[in-house]
Amino acid sequence: MVLTPMGLRFGGRIYPCSIGKGGISPAKREGDGATPAGIHRIAMTLYRPDRMPRPAPWARPIRTGDLWSDDMRDPAYNQWVRAPYTASHEALRRADPLYDLVLVTDWNWPEAVPGRGSCIFIHQWRRPGYPTEGCIALRRDDLHAIAAMAVPGTRLIV
Repeated sequence: MVLTPMGLRFGGRIYPCSIGKGGISPAKREGDGATPAGIHRIAMTLYRPDRMPRPAPWARPIRTGDLWSDDMRDPAYNQWVRAPYTASHEALRRADPLYDLVLVTDWNWPEAVPGRGSCIFIHQWRRPGYPTEGCIALRRDDLHAIAAMAVPGTRLIV
């Protein structure tokens, strides 16, 4: 997978996508809204089993109470955690469809450096061109096509 000015190139196609509102940054920091430059890997696939079938044999279900810590002071910073959880976090199980299917990158994971940025995902976009908080976002059908081809360890070059 290669992020290009035209979109995300993968499997012989270019998929239109959105990136972080902070652009692409070689010095990603928590809260800057940037998509981190570099060579990353797909670490895992998460999905909502109440909204879709398992997209790949290794995909893990998102359950009620699944969260992702984004608190730089928390020992579980940039980790998948469970509610109840008092530190700052992002809910993985959302009312909207943005996280129905998520490819988790290895950006600052699994050994997180506090403040370097958390949860850089590939997920569904809100609408074409709408920026993310640093993730890469795609049209739903394109995301499903990519998830069907990507495996843990697939390279993502930004």
